[in-house]
Amino acid sequence: MDKLYSIVFSEDFKKKIEKIFVTLSIASFIIHLLLIFLKHIDVLNFSDDNLLTNPIAAIYTPFSFILVYEVFLVVYYLPRSISQYIRKQYEIITLIIVRRIFKDIANLEISTDWFNQKYDLQLTYDLISTLVLFFIIYLYTYYNTRNKSLNIKKHKIENLDVFVKRKKTIALLLLPVLMFLAFSSLFRWVYIELINVNQVFFSIQDINELFFNEFFTVLIMADVLLLLISLYKTDKFHEIFRNSGFIISTILIRLSFTTDGLMNNILIVSSVVYGFLMLLLHIQFDKISVKYPKEVALEEKESDKII
Repeated sequence: MDKLYSIVFSEDFKKKIEKIFVTLSIASFIIHLLLIFLKHIDVLNFSDDNLLTNPIAAIYTPFSFILVYEVFLVVYYLPRSISQYIRKQYEIITLIIVRRIFKDIANLEISTDWFNQKYDLQLTYDLISTLVLFFIIYLYTYYNTRNKSLNIKKHKIENLDVFVKRKKTIALLLLPVLMFLAFSSLFRWVYIELINVNQVFFSIQDINELFFNEFFTVLIMADVLLLLISLYKTDKFHEIFRNSGFIISTILIRLSFTTDGLMNNILIVSSVVYGFLMLLLHIQFDKISVKYPKEVALEEKESDKII
């Protein structure tokens, strides 16, 4: 298992995957621009499709490949750090909104009736949400990095090797599942939409319903497994509570795909804010055990006696 993990999740393999998806992103961007041009000169005749009317909308397609690469990074970081693994989930949902912005810009209608236009209003929600999410992810990364430097000074955690091995096993099992979901979603989309060719590029904007719904459902199951196997490492309340909070955060992200408009943005922002607050409280709780180790140990002994 360790040998397989060292091959699949090595830095060299990650760089190769990165190059593949960068190439696919560039190629898809050029193809999308070409299709827009061909429609403009009436060589192709698709039905009214907002993704084929504005060159800005062409950015939507390469972003889809970037998101798939981010999915790989979620699994890549899982065995290394749960907090980084969760942060990658937040980055994915933020990039999904950024991708949606490019689609909404293509539908933008500049008028005095801005707040009564569906796409204009959604664009406003998305622009504000991305700023808030980017700031919260920055704070999340900042405090998480500081906490890691603090943990270096702490004593070695018991059963850490067992915990890491189990995380590697979950990562190795998760990767083929996500690959299967990606290919099956692509096949379903192509099979269903090719029946009506005029609708192919129109329906690509609903690709979240095909893959990311199922993707975050799988992640919820993975998060629950991580919570359970974390008991091999520790039974400390604040760590169990943090991991439970991360599960709730992922569930909120999953629920956001079932809504649209303002409620979609509220659920996404709430999930990231909730996860950040969980991390922050966990860090503060951890500092107590570092700053007052004797007092904490004494309290634990007293609680054991009571039990």
